[in-house]
Amino acid sequence: MRIGIDVGGTHTDAVVMTGDEILGHHKALTTPDILGGIVEALAEVVGQSDCEPGNIQSVMIGTTQFTNAVVARRGLQRTLAARISLPGGSAIPPLSGWPTDLAEAVNGGNQFLHGGLEYNGREFCAMDDQEIEALVERLRNENTKQVAITSPFSPLTPNHELRLAGAIQEAIPDAGVTCSHEISGLGLLDRENAAILNASLAPLANHVVTALAVAVDKAGIRAPVFISQNDGTLMNSDTAKHYPVLTFSSGPTNSMRGALCLSGVKDAIVVDVGGTTADIGMLIDGFPRPSGAEVEIGGVRTNFRMPDVLAIGLGGGSIVRDKGERIGPDSVGHELVTQGIVFGGEVLTATDIGIAAGLAEFGDPSLLEIQEPLVNTALSTIRTMLADAIDQVKTSADPLPLIAVGGGAFLVPDDLPGITEVIKPANSGVANAVGAALAQVGGEAEILYSRTGDDRTRAHEEVKQQAREKAISMGADEQSVQIISMEETTLAYMADESVRVKAKAIGDLKIRQ
Repeated sequence: MRIGIDVGGTHTDAVVMTGDEILGHHKALTTPDILGGIVEALAEVVGQSDCEPGNIQSVMIGTTQFTNAVVARRGLQRTLAARISLPGGSAIPPLSGWPTDLAEAVNGGNQFLHGGLEYNGREFCAMDDQEIEALVERLRNENTKQVAITSPFSPLTPNHELRLAGAIQEAIPDAGVTCSHEISGLGLLDRENAAILNASLAPLANHVVTALAVAVDKAGIRAPVFISQNDGTLMNSDTAKHYPVLTFSSGPTNSMRGALCLSGVKDAIVVDVGGTTADIGMLIDGFPRPSGAEVEIGGVRTNFRMPDVLAIGLGGGSIVRDKGERIGPDSVGHELVTQGIVFGGEVLTATDIGIAAGLAEFGDPSLLEIQEPLVNTALSTIRTMLADAIDQVKTSADPLPLIAVGGGAFLVPDDLPGITEVIKPANSGVANAVGAALAQVGGEAEILYSRTGDDRTRAHEEVKQQAREKAISMGADEQSVQIISMEETTLAYMADESVRVKAKAIGDLKIRQ
């Protein structure tokens, strides 16, 4: 048996599952410290499933804590950006283009060092030992504990990044070091941005992940804890402490994977309606469609993997104004149970509209004194908001099925343009927790080969083997690992017609018995 948990801005959802069967589920309000909601949800689902805590083999958790920290500019650690690129690569300094308030929150200075490797691994400038020593001394003098290291083409040849990281950690054992090649792809500035964000979040990640483990332990569960990544796979607690940015947008990913499990439909639009937002994405062959463009987090451009998800301000707690013609983007969030009219409050929400229209049954409908024209106008506004968002997400005019999940799934109308059918599966309100519980373990690898001098078949086999090994090292059962995607990209302006080939492998989590 395994437990899946999703910590959202409004609710904390939990499920107990064996295989694809749901034995128990619960939706608790998210508490400010997040722990209270998790403890409550765990106690309820363990009680419902009538299972012994000792029989739980693993706990999978999806959390928005790190995304929220960046958006809210809180809990961030000042980070020094070390770029190994001299004599070039200094025209655009680190943090360029960042929102001013976020840059101020994380800016621990920057330092350029000689060194760097070309795309083929050839060293174009040697590193300088004196510069490395000077950087270490600066970190000591300024008491800077977080460092983000970047160099050109390091995802292909990380030697220089690893050398600097090793020197820092040897001299300052308690320093936190993020190497950009472990986070993102080839683009130097976008990769550097991701590395800085990761380093600034590392202390918070250590606190949050430790707290999550404490909450699980309080429930009497002694199983290992895994954290959801934004590509639909898992990482262990230690990995999550070091790479918190990989959790960004894991909530929508879990919802889409949960929608697949609950509906059995592999190719569809998925709409996850929560308390504050509705997240719209696409399932392609059972996996979320990845974003093909740069991804902005808190106003910062990055290039690490992310699902292609459009979020709109429509949720169960969204505030209704202008006689139903305007809904959201502001929401009462987790205070819906006190501020919503059906719960005795005074704020008209989308949930109130849904209950007035007979789409759901909870709270006290007798408290509603809403005129029918307002209800109809609000329903029309909701339909227009969803139709416009779906049109933006679709890549062709071909109609597709839609799977509606989340606590606010009742707000999704049964007819929408370009949709063949609207599916609202059983237990759709906890689809995100289901997705977390069923997540697999993944691994990615990429290499370069030359069309003029290398064997393409050999390059493909090499990168696939590296991806398999990465998945196994992350905790995948060796017998279940398979390659699910291969990408080839020709690099422009390279004399030897260099091609980047990338592979992704996934496998089932190897669970101790």
